[in-house]
Amino acid sequence: MTDVLRRGRASLAFSFLVQGVAFALLVTRIPAIQDRYGVSDALLPAFLAAVPILAGVGSVTTERLVKRVRPSMLLRWSQPVVLLALLGVGAGERMVELGLALAAFGLAVGVLDASMNMLGVSLQRSYGRSIMLSFHAAYSLGGIAGASLAWVGAHWDLALWVSYLPVVAVLLPAVLVGSRWYVDDEAAPAGEGKAGEGQVVVFKWLLPLCLVMTVAYIGDSTVSNWSAKYLKDVLGSSEQMATVPYNVYMVTTLLGRAIGDLGVRRFGAVSVVRGGALVSAGGFAVVAVAPGAWVGLLGFTLLGLGLCVLVPQTFAAAGRLFPGASDAAVARLNVFNYVGFLIGSPLVGALGDAWSYRGAMVVPMVLVLVTLVYARSFAPQPDRYGGGHERPRTADVGRGSNGL
Repeated sequence: MTDVLRRGRASLAFSFLVQGVAFALLVTRIPAIQDRYGVSDALLPAFLAAVPILAGVGSVTTERLVKRVRPSMLLRWSQPVVLLALLGVGAGERMVELGLALAAFGLAVGVLDASMNMLGVSLQRSYGRSIMLSFHAAYSLGGIAGASLAWVGAHWDLALWVSYLPVVAVLLPAVLVGSRWYVDDEAAPAGEGKAGEGQVVVFKWLLPLCLVMTVAYIGDSTVSNWSAKYLKDVLGSSEQMATVPYNVYMVTTLLGRAIGDLGVRRFGAVSVVRGGALVSAGGFAVVAVAPGAWVGLLGFTLLGLGLCVLVPQTFAAAGRLFPGASDAAVARLNVFNYVGFLIGSPLVGALGDAWSYRGAMVVPMVLVLVTLVYARSFAPQPDRYGGGHERPRTADVGRGSNGL
């Protein structure tokens, strides 16, 4: 590995971490945001839904922009916008100001998520071995840090802008400096041009990965939005213990992603994805039948270990499927991140109200098992663009003469 690639990997991992901090600071302080601006319970879902919808618009726009602008440039300028928009959410006073800040946050997040994963996919290709999970591990670590900072702000009853300003003041210059070392695909050293250069993204080939991405985020949004309520109202836990499942979920997500790349190198992406789907389904099953809070907590722990591998491997699989058009494939796939987020929380809430929350947990369990049907989509594909040869298996990538 060259120093250019090492610096590129470190700087991109830092961007993932910063994004985890920013997003956690927003979503964990929603009650405080609602109180500051006087947003009613009836209006709050509209504000919350606007962020992923606009993020989807930002991701689609990124697919078009990368034809003219490098992903590194899009990331370099979208991340500061996200941080400044976060500060705007905390500093505004009128509802229209909240709307503008959330709109800027959503659009910039779409560009940011897409461009970060584009660079991650291209760096993994340059490394010749699985490193994608390590970037998402950095995101999980940032989420834990952001949630902890939010807890401090809430505990000390700090104004939102007081909580956000020091974080933005530290992270904004740091990401601008770190952005100097981003590595675009064409900037990475390579002996040959990109395989399949000039490809067009065929959506029917990408569709299985889009479905897996949607299912993964339905599961993730179920945990983030309903774990506390489920533990307290269904399993009879205390208010304090009800805050634990999401924290445990984030920690186990971090642990799973930290070691996940080793699993991909050893067993291959297909086996890791199948294992993640089975563990996730087991986690939802444990939650659904849990007799008490501690067993329910075990279920949410399993969910963190299972779901954590699906999203990074889905982005990596899109890069392998369309190596000559990976940026476009990643941008299009990233839209289904937000589709899953939009579906997950309302789906569980509606089923819980109409049926039961235990029964509602069975639905994401069944959906995540759909991943098993499409697991072969994570395997290297035969070269559809000439040559008739097959690309190396993920588990074998990097096992050449250098022993990486």
